[in-house]
Amino acid sequence: MTAAAFEAAARTAGTERHFALPGDVYNATPSRIVFGCGAAAGIAAEVERLGATRALVVSTPGRRMMAGEVADRLGDRSVGLLAEAVSQVPIELARRGQAAAREAGADCLVSVGGGASIGLGKGIALELPVPIIAMPTTYSGSEMTGFCGITIAGVKRMHTSLNMLASTVIYDPELSIGLPVEVSAASALNALAHCVDAVYVPTIGPANKLAAAEGAAVIVDAVRRVAADPGDLGARSDLLYGGLLAGAALTGGFALQHGLAHTLGGSFGVSHGLSHALVLPHVAAYNARFAAADMAAIAAAMGVETVGAAIFDLLGDLGLPTSLAEVGIGEDDVERIAAITVETDNGLNPGPVTAEAVREITLAALHGERPG
Repeated sequence: MTAAAFEAAARTAGTERHFALPGDVYNATPSRIVFGCGAAAGIAAEVERLGATRALVVSTPGRRMMAGEVADRLGDRSVGLLAEAVSQVPIELARRGQAAAREAGADCLVSVGGGASIGLGKGIALELPVPIIAMPTTYSGSEMTGFCGITIAGVKRMHTSLNMLASTVIYDPELSIGLPVEVSAASALNALAHCVDAVYVPTIGPANKLAAAEGAAVIVDAVRRVAADPGDLGARSDLLYGGLLAGAALTGGFALQHGLAHTLGGSFGVSHGLSHALVLPHVAAYNARFAAADMAAIAAAMGVETVGAAIFDLLGDLGLPTSLAEVGIGEDDVERIAAITVETDNGLNPGPVTAEAVREITLAALHGERPG
């Protein structure tokens, strides 16, 4: 989709442009990005480029072997491996990571893996401001932002800080080749959620809004190709590029879709990718009532008529669950989900975030109702 077509879809004819961006972490992206097959081999040069000499490598237990290879490439510039990252970034883990980094005298963090690893790196840097090099192996785009959801006392709350914005992101499609199809698909839907939930917030800049549309187009195409052939390196590369665009879009801000997904993940244990995927069709349908032009632009980029219905159908095509009931959410959970989502709302959603609205959306997702 061209910039001119996006503008035509997203802007009412005859109105003047005017906007004011909040600055600081909003719309800020990493200053250096290295993208391409084999890029991970240059990690030592990237640490040296930052002037760092004591890098702590961060990963999940499942990515310990890959992270260990990264630490080996760093040689004497590595001060160890912290393979303890888990989803939803519990505050207790972030504090343990900070203590480990201080004890090791780390002057740089290298986060290797998916959202859990990227998130732990951010959680450490939030109160220990050392540069981050992110090496993502999944597709959500979190590595592009200075935002991080940290779970405190059973509630996931968003934190924002330039301390958490990576100095360098290394995108190497080869690192994601072994990612299972279902995990790849859920991560891709998480990235798509970033495109959709950012496009209508008042804090997003024009360039990031264009990234949202282009990201949506790339992700929808590439995720189907990855599902059809998980070993297709070109498809993996395109999906990783879509994640990059989604992350750039997300830097503009986020709204109800993220708030509801974070409630499901932080308070009810739904996996991060699926928490986004399962509510995205229904939040998109709800917000289309209040942000018709922006949602029409996303629909045009995706090549569909209705975003919510198209995403719901995509879930089924990819073999993902289509209802919250399939991931353990029940009718008795709905009121608490609504209460937490309303309480943690950031005020950027185009439609009102009320208990009634969140209840309606959650029930539709619970029963797997196809929007519209």
